[in-house]
Amino acid sequence: MSSSTFQDKQPQHQQAASGFEFLKGVGQVAGGTLLSVTMLASSIVAGGLVGLAVSFRNLPDVRQLRSFLPSETTYIYDIKGKLLTSIHGEANREVVSLDRISPELKRAVLASEDSDFYYHHGINPKGVGRAVVTNWTAGGVREGGSTITMQLVKNLFLSQKRAFTRKIAEAVLAIRLEQILTKDQILEMYLNQVYWGHNNYGVQTAARSYFNKSAEYLTLAESAMMASLIQAPEEYSPFVNMAKAKEQQKIVLGRMKELGWITQQEYDKALKQPIKLGKIRSFQGSALPYVTNAVAQEIAKKFGREALLKGGMRVQTTVDTNFQQMAESTVSKWHQRLRGQGLSKNQIALVAIDPRTHFVKALVGGVDPKTSEFNRATQAYRQPGSAFKPFVYYTAFASGKYGPETTVYDSPVSYRDGDGWYHPRNYDGGYGGAMSIRTALKLSRNIPVIKIGKAVGMNKVVETCRTLGIMSPMEPVTSLPLGAIGMTPLEMAGAYATFANYGWQSPTTIIARVTDSSGNVLLDNTPKPQQILDPWASAATIDVMRSVINDGTGKNAAIGRPAAGKTGTTSSEKDIWFVGTVPQLTTAVWVGRDDNRTLASGATGGTMVAPIWRDFMLRALKDVPAENFKSPYKFSRPKSN
Repeated sequence: MSSSTFQDKQPQHQQAASGFEFLKGVGQVAGGTLLSVTMLASSIVAGGLVGLAVSFRNLPDVRQLRSFLPSETTYIYDIKGKLLTSIHGEANREVVSLDRISPELKRAVLASEDSDFYYHHGINPKGVGRAVVTNWTAGGVREGGSTITMQLVKNLFLSQKRAFTRKIAEAVLAIRLEQILTKDQILEMYLNQVYWGHNNYGVQTAARSYFNKSAEYLTLAESAMMASLIQAPEEYSPFVNMAKAKEQQKIVLGRMKELGWITQQEYDKALKQPIKLGKIRSFQGSALPYVTNAVAQEIAKKFGREALLKGGMRVQTTVDTNFQQMAESTVSKWHQRLRGQGLSKNQIALVAIDPRTHFVKALVGGVDPKTSEFNRATQAYRQPGSAFKPFVYYTAFASGKYGPETTVYDSPVSYRDGDGWYHPRNYDGGYGGAMSIRTALKLSRNIPVIKIGKAVGMNKVVETCRTLGIMSPMEPVTSLPLGAIGMTPLEMAGAYATFANYGWQSPTTIIARVTDSSGNVLLDNTPKPQQILDPWASAATIDVMRSVINDGTGKNAAIGRPAAGKTGTTSSEKDIWFVGTVPQLTTAVWVGRDDNRTLASGATGGTMVAPIWRDFMLRALKDVPAENFKSPYKFSRPKSN
């Protein structure tokens, strides 16, 4: 709360004049008889309310407002602080302190709603008395006579139904509130609580919506127009009717001039000032829907949906807007190109991760978020096919019994499978005989990887996946090495990134930091790497995957610098992948159909997805110096068990 009062911000002659000017105005309007009746009614009402304040024991306890936290909008930003979207429930609100609100707006609101605010104790006898006479004459509730304090307690505690008993309750609560909070605290709370129209709650979101600026910088003209909205926000909105908004602005400015709070010159200047409108911001779409939707789901999972909608969090993502847009344009371009190659109804997902931090740098969940917000990068569990094989070979290397040049046999084999037999086949239907693990992986042979998986134990392969953070369901069945399980592109990219960082891993995340609206840190995802895999086995896995790109099934992914990766193609060509990495960036690309039907006969990760990966990586690494991977010889080989 601000320590300075509004009175401090007024010139002394204006402070002294405000009460007198108000009385003079009432006298001019009402005449002597009405003024006498009003003053008599005021005395009766004021005295009665003081007594009622003692007897109203069933009203809410205003002391809870000392620690009151209004619902606030959550804002999501990119890594450089660019706003991506805002998320809120009914109330779109950003709370600001009183000293960050334009003095012009504070004066305009007080002039319009409660010019004696700093001189009364919750109720204004003159205003209440005037309302009593008006309502008595009209035979019902026509005029409120509410002070700002009364309006605040009504908004926070009471129903909006107009009734005499509610007005009494307002007054009682207002008296109580003024006993526990300062005037500045009440005004600050009011300005942050009041509804300004178009789903804007509180002065800050309203200022940004109406005038595209912070409440701190509102001019007198803008302030008067905003103050006039409080009585009928949508009716007087300049977005709805600028002529009516200008008419109401003039009334507020006239009231400020009448009180002596602005001069004739300031009045004239404000009326002539052109009003430059912003735009209605509530429930606007996101600049990067796939990113912000993934972030929102993560925040809701960690803090709860209520906190997401009302907690006023400031979320910094790990994504740079320009980099993400480049990834999205790459996906869009290749979607059209693949359609030209016969892959109709294809969808593409792309995830890029910095292996040194495990920060997500780009996350594209489909070809067009406007037609489908389903995020295939984080929500689609699709079979990785042969892109799973590096997990098996890593497990073998980590056992100490195998190395990249260990000989394996690509020859017919059968395994008991339930009541029958399982006869694994290679993609081309043939056999290659004796070959190294390096050759088996670069040519993506199926039989050798199954033999290695059986030798080291499928349970050990599952254990490797769990260590890497892959939580997708999987069973230690004989066909596991061929990737006949569901995994997300995000899981695949995160796992390969750990290999690229020689077994060091921080949890993969798209959120860098979360604070509350006051700047208190709620979540800090500063990388804290841990060695979770054997470094030699990780380096050896990268080393054999380099051969995939150099002279194997991934030749179409060559980018003119050291890179490692693996193609993936499932049976019936339903899912095709390329997952690859350089020391600074790991990227997984998946292509498939939402209905899980065959893409096209002969569609493979090496022919159709590797070029997408290559195109993206060339653009992503344009200004990034080439780096070599560390050789396995830089690390100690694990001892055989």
